[in-house]
Amino acid sequence: MAAKEKKSFVLRIDGATYDALERWAADEFRSVNGQMEWIVAKALKEAGRVPKGKDKKDEKK
Repeated sequence: MAAKEKKSFVLRIDGATYDALERWAADEFRSVNGQMEWIVAKALKEAGRVPKGKDKKDEKK
């Protein structure tokens, strides 16, 4: 498995949630996908569930 391999999946959310996410991403100069990756990475770190080798990755905020 390559170190930078990314998995893709479908996420269904309501329109209002997507709109809020889109605005937040724009405020942070990220794509919606990039914002979702950042949110998930932050939540994993805060929960102490960061996969090994990923805990030293710099966060933008």
